[in-house]
Amino acid sequence: MANTITRVTNKGSIVDVYASAARTASPDTVELEVAGHIGMHLTIDATAATATPSVVFSILGVDRTSGKTYVILASAAVTGTGTTVLRVGPALTAAANLVANDILPPIIRISAVHGDADSLTYSVGAAFCA
Repeated sequence: MANTITRVTNKGSIVDVYASAARTASPDTVELEVAGHIGMHLTIDATAATATPSVVFSILGVDRTSGKTYVILASAAVTGTGTTVLRVGPALTAAANLVANDILPPIIRISAVHGDADSLTYSVGAAFCA
């Protein structure tokens, strides 16, 4: 189970997944109930890095029956400053680590897994389409 659960009800909703902060360890996962939404953009904005951070951001599907999660899309490791946008949608052309040609399941989980203890300052926002 995720540490934070949010229901996304409005069409075209925008959600602050992780507020901007310097992090040296993986934050709690964020679970979003997104029934009725078919696609999303997950925007990762890294604004400061110390040494050689490495963070992989993932959009995971959640199966409530089994309790299992599965990867819909995972970024390449973010190792410095810049903006990365992960896109999921049924009419998109798939591109490794950036775009998944898929629909969103009713429940998704967002994770940011740190590969080391070097600091990366980032924010993550999600925009949904119905």
